[in-house]
Amino acid sequence: MKLLQETLARIQPQDSAARAKAKERLDQLTMPYWALGRLMDLAMDLAGITGSMRPEVERRVVVTMAGDHGVVVEGVSKYPQEVTCQMVYNFVNGGAGINAIARAVRAKVHVVDMGVAGDLEDLASKGRIISKRVGPGTQNMAAGPAMSREEAVRSVEAGIEIALELAEGTDLFGTGDMGIGNTTPSSAVVAVMTGMSPAEVTGRGTGIDDLQFQHKISVIERALAVNKPSPTDALDVLSKVGGFEIGGIAGLILGAASVRKPVLIDGFISTAGALIAYGMAPTAADFMVAAHRSVEQGHRIALEHLNKQPLLDLDLRLGEGTGAALAMALVEAAVRILTEVATFEEAAVSTVEA
Repeated sequence: MKLLQETLARIQPQDSAARAKAKERLDQLTMPYWALGRLMDLAMDLAGITGSMRPEVERRVVVTMAGDHGVVVEGVSKYPQEVTCQMVYNFVNGGAGINAIARAVRAKVHVVDMGVAGDLEDLASKGRIISKRVGPGTQNMAAGPAMSREEAVRSVEAGIEIALELAEGTDLFGTGDMGIGNTTPSSAVVAVMTGMSPAEVTGRGTGIDDLQFQHKISVIERALAVNKPSPTDALDVLSKVGGFEIGGIAGLILGAASVRKPVLIDGFISTAGALIAYGMAPTAADFMVAAHRSVEQGHRIALEHLNKQPLLDLDLRLGEGTGAALAMALVEAAVRILTEVATFEEAAVSTVEA
C-alpha cells in the first residue's frame, strides 16, 4: 500500500494561475470570443495540468493493459478467452487497430500483461511487452470476489509503477485495454460507483444477441448480490467485481496525475478504471481528458459521473486505446491554438468596437 498512499498524497489540483493566464490569452485570440469552443477549454485544461503556457504533448504513449476474467465461464462474450493472448501477439506485431491509429498520431504503444490466462513469457523476456502480472486472470465474480484486496492493490500499484517509469519520456498518456469478457466487470464497476442498475449500464460488448444480453445483465446482478461491493471503497469494488487491467488503468491514471501529466481516457473499460481512480482520489479527475463516448450505454453514465464531456463521438467500441490515440490529434490542436494563434494586438487586427 505504500506506493499507492504516497501517490495519492502527491495528487494536487490543476494550477489555477496557469489556467487563468491561458484564459487571458485565449480571450484575446484573433477570432470571435471562444470560437474554437471546447478546443479552447482543452487548451486551458492543458495549461492547468502542466502549469505551462506551452504544454508539451509531442511524446505520446498509449498503455494497453491486458487481462483475463473468470466470469467468461458464464457465457458473457461471443469470443473465447484465448483471443486475449492472441491479440497481445497482434499488438506487438503491429497489426491491431491501436497500432494503425497510433502510427497516425505519432504515439508509442506499450502492452502490459496484467493477468492474461496464457503464457506470454517469450514476449516479456524479449522486452516486447511489460509484465506486471498479478495472476492468470481473475476469479469468476458471479461466484465470489474477482480477486483479493491485496491483488487489487497490486494491480493499481503496477499501473502507478508504469506511469512513473514512463513519465520522464512521456508528455501525454492514453489508456487502453484488452481482455475478453471485460465489459462485464466494467459494467459492474460502473453500476456500483454511479449507483445505477446493471440494466442501465450494461451494453452488448462484443456484439452479443438479445438472449445473451439479458443473461449478461443477470450475471452482473448475481455478482453484485454475492459480493456486495461498497461504493465508498473503490478498492473493495475493484477486488470484488473488477479486473487486473481495470486496476492497472486506475493506477496509470493516478500515477500520471501525481506527476502532472495529462491522460486521455479511452472507452468503457478505461472509464471503469477512471471511476476506480476517482473513487480513491477525486482530484485525479483534473488530469483526465475524456477521449470519446463509446456505444456502450454505461459509458455515458460513467462520463457524467466524472463530469467529463468527451472530445469525440464516433460510435467506437473497440477499446485497445484507439479512441485515446485518435484524441491525441485534438490535444495537439488545442496546444497549437494556445501557442500559435496570434492575439489581436500581436496581429495588429482591430477588435470589435464597443
